[in-house]
Amino acid sequence: MTQIIKGGNLPVSGEPMRVAVVRRAAGPGVPEIDPAALLLDDSGKVRGRSDLVFYNQRAHATSAVELLGNARSEDGRMADWLEIDPGRVEPEVERIVIAASSEGAAFGEIAGLYLEAVSTATGRRMVVYSVDEDDAATETAYVLGEFYRRDGGWKFRAVGQGYDAGLPGLAEDYGFTVEDEAEEEPEEADAGPPPAPALPEAPPPAPPLPEPVAAAPETAAPLEEAAAPAGDAPVAPVGVPVSKSGAPLLGTITRRINGLPTDFGPDFPVFTQEGRGEEVVRVETATAAGFAVVDLVRLGDGLVEVNALNHRNREKTPAALRGWNEDFTGRGIVDHDGNGPLRLRIKARGEWKITVNPVSVLRDASERVEGVGSDVLAYAGPAVDLAVRYRNSKDDAWFELESLRRSASRRRLHSGDRWPGRSTVALTRGARLLIVSYDSAWSLTPREVTPHPNRREGEVPPFWRRLR
Repeated sequence: MTQIIKGGNLPVSGEPMRVAVVRRAAGPGVPEIDPAALLLDDSGKVRGRSDLVFYNQRAHATSAVELLGNARSEDGRMADWLEIDPGRVEPEVERIVIAASSEGAAFGEIAGLYLEAVSTATGRRMVVYSVDEDDAATETAYVLGEFYRRDGGWKFRAVGQGYDAGLPGLAEDYGFTVEDEAEEEPEEADAGPPPAPALPEAPPPAPPLPEPVAAAPETAAPLEEAAAPAGDAPVAPVGVPVSKSGAPLLGTITRRINGLPTDFGPDFPVFTQEGRGEEVVRVETATAAGFAVVDLVRLGDGLVEVNALNHRNREKTPAALRGWNEDFTGRGIVDHDGNGPLRLRIKARGEWKITVNPVSVLRDASERVEGVGSDVLAYAGPAVDLAVRYRNSKDDAWFELESLRRSASRRRLHSGDRWPGRSTVALTRGARLLIVSYDSAWSLTPREVTPHPNRREGEVPPFWRRLR
């Protein structure tokens, strides 16, 4: 029997499952709902921000819980789907709470609310729990049930508890605080809510639901494909690997592929030179003032650093590019003063190749951008919230994102060494360079927001603000 009532529990298998939060009527005038999942430890609390999966954070770092999307059936029902893989759930997680929230509406206005769990592999129904209409009134968030460990397996408990304070209030009850950047250890609490008195027999289960329609993952096109003109193949370095992704560095003059104003830097023929060890490189093609892009590939290990030199032969700060990885590949930026040809001092062990490009070749960050290693991007759009994601390949890896305008110093937007790292920062309107310093995979995703006169660049927006 898969149908249970409030306070009841039921064993479930440990196979991957899809969980639908369903309302029987959907359409104009019917409030929308958002599903959420909270992963709790043995204290009954979340361990930090990453243990909440909801509309602004659609997957857990372990991929054990993921928010898939929604689907409408022919009879008008709307199902919002999550996917749970118990095999991926960390041993420290004892319970997974399934909840829903409604922005600007109460759950008493939502008819025919129920939860259904099905096997991902076979579609077999595992659990159906229908919320009694008398249990929902003015609440704007609702806990439908929870999956919890018991005797080496998993069970489901129908909870049926509402919160007038919405999703933030519900999450706070489970130890979630957005102000706690350090994600301190949660306080001890009871392991679960007591069962409520049994209610009359729930209505028969609804017919099977349509599968969720998940959006196709966004992928960033390789830089060369966007930048190289038709019929003109990029020039790959000779005798050295060119990038961690296998894509060659740009080695041809390209058309402008971003919206940066021309005063950010002039166009000039691409410059390439190979060498070994420490050397000063004179870039004869770059003589006018403005920013220039520096790509470097180095074979060997130890510190590698590229610095621009001023007219007195002194190194400018900060360095254009710096790294310690073996077989380093990266991209940096220099601000040339226009006093003669650009000169760069390369400090490195082993063989290297340097390529200097105009800023017109930089990828445009007005849409999602992915990369590996240090990079420089262009942005010249409206105010947005920028979702930052990165994964560490080493315990001591450090991620840093900076903003650089034409006549201003660098401004740090985000830095950290968490694995995986995630944050959202504000970008104000206007043109700038975005400088990524890292040695592993990362992504930047701009999301449109309503402009606010007091927003400052780099400010972290409220965690609960919808970013979809």
